[in-house]
Amino acid sequence: MNLNCIVVDDEPLALDILEDYISKVPFLTMVKRCENPIEALQIVQGGGIDLVFLDIQMPELTGIQFLKIAGNKCHYILTTAYPEYALESYDLNVSDYLLKPIAFDRFYKAVEKVHNQQKPADVAPPQIQPLITPAPFSGSPNPVQDFIFVKTEHKIQKIYLHDILYIEGLKDYISIFTKDERVITLQSMKKMEEALPQSQFIRVHKSYIVAVDKIESIERSRITINKKIIPVGDTYRDEFFKVIGNKNI
Repeated sequence: MNLNCIVVDDEPLALDILEDYISKVPFLTMVKRCENPIEALQIVQGGGIDLVFLDIQMPELTGIQFLKIAGNKCHYILTTAYPEYALESYDLNVSDYLLKPIAFDRFYKAVEKVHNQQKPADVAPPQIQPLITPAPFSGSPNPVQDFIFVKTEHKIQKIYLHDILYIEGLKDYISIFTKDERVITLQSMKKMEEALPQSQFIRVHKSYIVAVDKIESIERSRITINKKIIPVGDTYRDEFFKVIGNKNI
């Protein structure tokens, strides 16, 4: 199943790079490259487009404004040099976001995810639930759960809970950030939240779960973990500060 694509960016070099990447992927078909987002908006609203690669910083119309006007007519992958815009994009249901300069392997992962979502349900790849596995029994009647297994691209990977800093979600994919690496797996935030021990992890935003013991500071409704600023969403604020309050001296 081919995906009809357009690329929207006011930088000709960015357009050239994405056009080249699209030409290398058999299931992508380049329909149009647009420097003018207004022109691109008319094409999307006319139908027949499956995937839009959308820059955020454009003079006539920003990528965020574009998304709010266009609605859910197709899939969107944001392309930006500004990672802070990713948070706002979550609320607009984008499929992924790519940080410039964009590497081809990261580009391919993003488009493959959209392609898999377009496949009929009967051929969709099975989803593997994250498994919480108890640590070896050490004489205690309640052994500690200290690691999980998650499915990555070609293997099932073991991750120790004490290594996890935070978890970031985007649609059906999540990124697990540890002190050494980022692990991407096909999973929902809800199921990951249910799998993690509540005594160690807490949901603080639609798109974030954090390890309580890795929080370095809290300023208003922003958490800092390993130099990463994570927002506390309105829905989760009361429960989060209740948990934190119980740990105050």
